[in-house]
Amino acid sequence: MDGKRTWVATFSTVLLIFLSQETSALEVPLDPKVLEGLPQPPTITLQSPKDYIFDPRENIVIHCEAKGKPHPGFSWTRNGTHFDVESDSKVLMKPGSGTLVIDISEGKAEAYEGTYQCIVHNEHGTALSNKVVIRQSRSPLWTKERNEVIQVQTGDFLVLHCRPPAGLPPPDIVWMDSNFQRLPLDSRVSQALNGDLYFSNVLPEDSRPDYICYARFPHTQTIQQKQPISVTVLNNSPRGEHRPSFMTPLGATSTKMALRGETLVLECIAEGLPTPNITWQKDGGELPSGRTKFHNFQKTLQIHDVTEADAGDYRCKATNSLGVAQHVIEVTVKAAPFWIGAPRNLILAPNETGILTCRVGGEPKPKISWFVNSVPIDNAPKDRSRKVDDDTVILSHVQSGSSAVYQCNASNEFGYVLANAFVSVLAEPPRVLTPPNRVYQVITNNPALLHCASFGSPIPTITWFKDMQTSIKNGDHYVIHENGTLEIHVAQPLNSGKYTCIATNNLGIRENHVYLEVKEPTRILTPPEYKVVQRGMSASFDCKVKHDPSLVPTMSWLKDNGELPDDERFVVGEDRLTIRDVTDGDQGTYTCITNTTLDQDSASAMLTVVEATPTPAIVYAKPDPPIGLELADQMERSVQLSWTPGDEHNSPTQKFLIQYEDLLHQPGVWLNLTEVEGSITKAQLNLSPYIYYSFRVFAVNQVGYSEPSQPSSQYRTNPAAPDENPRNVEGVGKTADNLVISWTPLTGFQSNGPGLVYKVQWRQKDVDEDWSSESIANVSHFVVSGIPTYVPYEIKVQALNDYGNGPEPEVVIGYSGEDLPLSGPDNVQVMVHNSTLAEVHWEPVSPSSVRGKLLGYKVYYQRERGLHEAEGEVTKEEHTLTFSGNRSDGRLPGLRPYSLYSLSIRALNSKGEGPTSQTKTFETLEGVPGPPSFLNVINPTLDSLTLKWGPPKENNGRLIGYTLTYQPVNSTSVLGPLQTKNFLANETTIILENLNSSMLYKFHLTAQTIKGSGPARVEEAITVMDTTVLSRQVDIATQGWFIGLMCVIALLILVLLIVCFIKRNKGGKYPVKEKEDAHQDPEIQPMKEDDGTFGEYSDTEDHKPLKGSRTPSNGTVRRDESDDSLVDYGEGGDGQFNEDGSFIGQYSGKKEKDTHEGNESSEAPSPVNAMNSFV
Repeated sequence: MDGKRTWVATFSTVLLIFLSQETSALEVPLDPKVLEGLPQPPTITLQSPKDYIFDPRENIVIHCEAKGKPHPGFSWTRNGTHFDVESDSKVLMKPGSGTLVIDISEGKAEAYEGTYQCIVHNEHGTALSNKVVIRQSRSPLWTKERNEVIQVQTGDFLVLHCRPPAGLPPPDIVWMDSNFQRLPLDSRVSQALNGDLYFSNVLPEDSRPDYICYARFPHTQTIQQKQPISVTVLNNSPRGEHRPSFMTPLGATSTKMALRGETLVLECIAEGLPTPNITWQKDGGELPSGRTKFHNFQKTLQIHDVTEADAGDYRCKATNSLGVAQHVIEVTVKAAPFWIGAPRNLILAPNETGILTCRVGGEPKPKISWFVNSVPIDNAPKDRSRKVDDDTVILSHVQSGSSAVYQCNASNEFGYVLANAFVSVLAEPPRVLTPPNRVYQVITNNPALLHCASFGSPIPTITWFKDMQTSIKNGDHYVIHENGTLEIHVAQPLNSGKYTCIATNNLGIRENHVYLEVKEPTRILTPPEYKVVQRGMSASFDCKVKHDPSLVPTMSWLKDNGELPDDERFVVGEDRLTIRDVTDGDQGTYTCITNTTLDQDSASAMLTVVEATPTPAIVYAKPDPPIGLELADQMERSVQLSWTPGDEHNSPTQKFLIQYEDLLHQPGVWLNLTEVEGSITKAQLNLSPYIYYSFRVFAVNQVGYSEPSQPSSQYRTNPAAPDENPRNVEGVGKTADNLVISWTPLTGFQSNGPGLVYKVQWRQKDVDEDWSSESIANVSHFVVSGIPTYVPYEIKVQALNDYGNGPEPEVVIGYSGEDLPLSGPDNVQVMVHNSTLAEVHWEPVSPSSVRGKLLGYKVYYQRERGLHEAEGEVTKEEHTLTFSGNRSDGRLPGLRPYSLYSLSIRALNSKGEGPTSQTKTFETLEGVPGPPSFLNVINPTLDSLTLKWGPPKENNGRLIGYTLTYQPVNSTSVLGPLQTKNFLANETTIILENLNSSMLYKFHLTAQTIKGSGPARVEEAITVMDTTVLSRQVDIATQGWFIGLMCVIALLILVLLIVCFIKRNKGGKYPVKEKEDAHQDPEIQPMKEDDGTFGEYSDTEDHKPLKGSRTPSNGTVRRDESDDSLVDYGEGGDGQFNEDGSFIGQYSGKKEKDTHEGNESSEAPSPVNAMNSFV
């Protein structure tokens, strides 16, 4: 019978473990687009604490906020019965929530004391809040009492009782005098936890009439005081020195109970003379560090956040010069219920199985009660899919409409905890929440995280592809996390590319594309170097950077880890910092920082500013090498080396580097052994066996390394057995019947002695047989032949020498060689999802036929032909997809619609591919067609165009027709309405009539299958122009009279040019000159030729002289009484000089008496200039 019970219990445990593994809580994302439309049972988001003490001067506010879809309703119970909120005018429930506001300004607050609970409900379930106990704060008065004078002898102990009234919450106690001054407390006089005042021994100065205990009630901010207590200290019979004894607690032992998570407070107050000192200890253990505090001069011990381990006996000791008193407090720790694992919300798909667990702790053990929609689960309607097993509710094969809210209540005598967990039954196809085409950028050798956040019910399965071909599985380089994120541990440039994640459940499939760009790291190639610069000179620091070409680095400089001074002397170049006119304040450490959006690098160097010449500058140099190396305390595996430092050359020594030479195994090669600080001149060196040591020391300061010291005397260590075994042991088969065991051999330094050999041991794993072994020397591998193909072997390699064996080696698992797989997958099935995606399933090959490590399966598939094409019309192109790991399905993306495909599958191991499976054919669904192969516009006329087209090169299905849309356009806008025509699949030409002449038309032609229209073929064409208008315009230009007129005009212009040219060259006078001779003015004086003016004519009365003429000394020009002037001879008045100085006013058409400026030149006028006056 007991065995049967054990079996049942074990079965239940296994079932729960299975369900917990099969069921995972589906988290609803916070994206409003996802939340919209999803039903959700109510969830409480805010509630008041369980214990609510209110101030009667303020309103009572009991919080209850919740969310749900649809928005939930709220109701309340008080003291276990329905609380009608609407019937009480002083109670208000906030709109849209369940928060209660109770106005107690005019009524009795006591009427609203009680236990309240909020009930939240919608059509999908009911949630419960905690029970909130509402109590009014109270500050009662002290009971009237008469205190008599207390008399006590000097040296005796005294207790003054406070006994404050019981308030809610309890008051804070303080002792003061009648002047409201706190009474001083010390190790002799102390206040106990209950408020009483204890004197370990009294002194004469303790006499006073005003010992007053005050109680402060925090909620009401009121203070009550006790009647003053008068104390008189007598000295007629003083008590002498005596041993300590405890005033509280009394007796040798006492007990104390504490609750888990709260603060344990223990108190011991002793009397005695001299005043005792109090110490604490825990019997059989130590006081918990970090959680223990002492108060009240060590009389109070506090332990915060109590745990079960804090239970035990705590001993307080009171000690003075006359003896010791002890008291033991036995502490027990109980626990109100607390959560180990509260039930979590579940979102399940129909027919899924879920589990709610309510794991609580407490002492005593809490009682667990389950409710569904606020009703005890035993009283709820029966549900065959629901099974309750103590702290677990199992929901099997849930159905739509069975959403509910479950409550778990765990209680014991110290309290309770209550949790709500809803079970929502949803059926949602997958959604990919990560934005499409997101680009992720990382630096080489850093991890890359590509996200594929999804939502659906059932929870979608996430698969990843790279470049739409390679299926990605968990492996050495990739990890696919539970949330769908793909992690690449160490990203390399070859990992760059396009990644596709596909989310699938039984309701649909969604895919999303992201891109990964792996960039080169940013590195400083030429870092700044240490500089010593004289004051007033310039200093430069170089900082040359190498970075990824696609990233733009920014460079910044720091001085002593802060910003550069705001000084124009600091010049920051592209890769250099220059400091001009260096001052003492410029001395410091300069750091170059180069940043990109992905990484950064930095380097620092120090600038030292020295006195300018002629003052001798401080010379900083490398230190001199140490001298006087000595060996002492010579042990088997250690020795002490000491030395004397050399000159530091104004730069303190920062450290010493110690090197050694192994004269036995590697003579002439010096290796670093250790470093010590620059203030130390000796070091204890750890040594290895069988080494002929010689040591040397380098000194290092800020400038650099010194030269090495002279080597020390030789120190030889004795041989010993090896301390370690070879590393990197592995076993790999090179051929199908062997196993090559290899390792990294020990160096001579590691051998610890002569005669080093390796003991190689192997045996087949999981086979009851003895170890085979072989001892070999001077090699790093061993070949085991004649063994089965791909069998696991246990391998050990141990180092041995003439002085013993090395430590017991670790066992490494290796495999014998692989061979090609023996068989291909069976039962190949293909499921076509749409026109471009198919899913292939197969039965995996047996492990024995793999004959190696199964790397995956390789799917070969090719398009045989389109379903509308005859055999032999297309060229077949084979594609492959590799699916990593031991799997039985895969997806074939990027297929061509409406096509016949064939595929086969081969198993793959590191040796190669096995035999092919049986060839399977499948057909893809129809898709939208491609664009028409051509669209030509022929035979344009004034009002018609003829269109001719060809069928698409890729039908992707059965063509059902064509759609043509067209409208008149110009280069910037549309000029007419859009016209649409539909055609049958066998129609390939149309004549469009009643079009506008000379008009540009734009045509869009698409082909259709049952899946819809494909992309359009677009063309433009123009109708023929009306030629009648053009013919009338051409007739005018070709008339004879028009040609003759043009010839006559050209001939007249030519004759006029010739006449003007001849007249000018003959030197004759213009008529202007002849008329001028007949009317000479005696006051006119001819100009000299060297004046640069015309000698034939001068008008001294003209108010504006010609350019270059001279005016009278008074600066005025008189006008003659005669009106005769040059302009009288012209056909107009606007007489002027040409640019060559000739006067051409007589050819102008305007008459004006003012003369104008001329040119100083007297050259003959040009016929061209004369011609210009006619134009």
